Amino acid sequence: MKDWILYAILAGFGGGVFLRSFFNFGLAFSIFVIFLAILVAIFLKFGAQPDFFVCQKNQTGLFLVPLFIFSAGLGLLRYDFSDFKKGDPVLEQNIGQKISVEGVLSEEPDQREKSANLIIDVDSFEFNGKPIAVKSRALVIAELYPEYKYGDRLKIEGIIKKPEKFDSEGGNSFDYPAYLAKDGIYYQFLLPKITLISSGNGNFIKTNLFALKGKFMENIRAVISEPEASLLGGLVVGAKRSLGKEILDEFKIAGVAHIVVLSGYNITIVSDSIMKIFSFLPRYLGFSLGTIGIILFTIMTGAASTAIRAAIMAMIVILARATGRISGMTRALLIAGFFMVLQNPKILVFDSSFQLSFAATLGLIYFTPIAKKYLGFIPEKWDKFREIVFSTVATQAFVLPLILYKIGIFSVFALPANLLILPMVPMTMFFGFVTGIVGFLSTALSIPLAYISYFLLFYELKVIEIFSSLPFSYFSISNFPIFAVVFMYGVYLFTIVRLTPKSQELELG
Repeated sequence: MKDWILYAILAGFGGGVFLRSFFNFGLAFSIFVIFLAILVAIFLKFGAQPDFFVCQKNQTGLFLVPLFIFSAGLGLLRYDFSDFKKGDPVLEQNIGQKISVEGVLSEEPDQREKSANLIIDVDSFEFNGKPIAVKSRALVIAELYPEYKYGDRLKIEGIIKKPEKFDSEGGNSFDYPAYLAKDGIYYQFLLPKITLISSGNGNFIKTNLFALKGKFMENIRAVISEPEASLLGGLVVGAKRSLGKEILDEFKIAGVAHIVVLSGYNITIVSDSIMKIFSFLPRYLGFSLGTIGIILFTIMTGAASTAIRAAIMAMIVILARATGRISGMTRALLIAGFFMVLQNPKILVFDSSFQLSFAATLGLIYFTPIAKKYLGFIPEKWDKFREIVFSTVATQAFVLPLILYKIGIFSVFALPANLLILPMVPMTMFFGFVTGIVGFLSTALSIPLAYISYFLLFYELKVIEIFSSLPFSYFSISNFPIFAVVFMYGVYLFTIVRLTPKSQELELG
C-alpha cells in the first residue's frame, strides 16, 4: 500500500510538471486541479461505499485517484511558481537595444568550436553614465579569445535579446527559452564587446576547483594532442571544450554520444571501475571506495548542479549493485528525482543530462537483470564481457527514446560500437587521470603514461570514425513525437513489471 501511495504522488507530481512544461494553463487552473482533487476525495469518502476508500488487497484504484490529481495540481503549481520571475524589469524595457551591463562570470566557460558560451550574473546596468542595480542572468556568446575564467567581472556592451525557439536536430521545435530558463538565464548577447574589470569574484572553493581543473587540463594538453586531449578532458573531468562539430556528429551517428555527456552513466563507470579494482575487499568496503570515487570526480568537475545530480544517480546504481535490492533502489531513485524536479521543475523536460542520467540509471537497475536472463548464451567464463554486454544493452534501450526525440538519429551500429569502446573507457579514464596528476610533478614523467592514454583515445575515436562512415550506419527520424517517447517508456514499464521477479531482489552483478 505504501508503495502505491508513493508512486501515485510521484507520478502525479511528475505528470503535472511534464504537462505544464508544454502548456501554460495559468495559475488559476493549477489551483482548480488541487480543489478538484479535494472534491473527488470528499465524494469518495461520503458519496460512495466505504470499501472504495479503504485500500484492500485488490482494490486500490479509487483511493489513489484523488491523491494522483492532487499531486498533479501541486506539480502544475510548482512550475507556475518557478515561472513567476522572468528576468529584470529594467532589462526587459531595453530588449533589442544596445546597452552596457556588468556582471560576474558565474560558471565555467563552455568553449565550442568557434565561440565560447559565458553565463553572466548581471548586477549593474549603465543608464546615462550611471549604474543601476539589476539582477538577472545572461548568456554571452563570445569570441574564443581572449579567454575568460570563472569569477571574472566583465563589462558587456552589445544588443540584448530574448532567446527564441528553433527546430532541433531531430526536427522538433526546441523550446530554447525554457531550456535556458532552467538555469535562470533569460537574456542573450551575441558577440558583444567585452572588457575585463577584475578577477577572483567567484566562490572561493569553486575558484580553486576550476583552477585545479584548468591546470590538470594544461598537463594533459602538454603531452596529448587534439582531438584526443579534449575527449580525455570530457571523460575525466567533464572539461567543456568542444571536439568539433564533425567529430561530435560522428559520435551521434555511431550511438556513443553519451560518453562525452556528463551523466550518471559515465560517473557510474568511474565508481564501477574502482569497485572492480578493489573487488578482493568486502563488498561494502568496495562500495565505500566507489562512493569516494564519485565524490572526488564530482569535485574535479567543479561540483556543478548537473554533476551533483548525475553523482546522486550513480551512487544509487552502485548501492543497488552492492545490495541487490531493486525495489529499494527504485524508491531511492524516484525520490531523488522528485527532489531534483521539486528544486528545479524545468529540468524534467529541458535538461538532457538529467534525462539521460535518469533513463540510463533505470536501465542499469532494471534492464540489466532482464538482459542477463535473456542473453544467457554468453559463456560465464567471459564474465567481464558479459557484464559490459548486459549494461550496454540495458542503457542503450533506455536512452533510445530520448535520443530519437532530441537528436532524431537511430544508430544501426550503436550496440557493437559501444561494446568495442566501453571496455576501454575505464582504462582510458584511469591512465588519463594519472597522466594529468603526474604532470603536476613532471611533464617528462607523464609522457610514458600519455602514450598509453593516447593509444586508447586514438582507438576509441577510430572505432567511432569507422562505424559512423559505414553505409546505412544510421537512419534520420525527423519530428519524432513526444507521445511516441511516452509510449515506448510505457512498453518498457510493462516489460519490467512482467519480467522482473516479484521478490524484487535480483542480483545485479
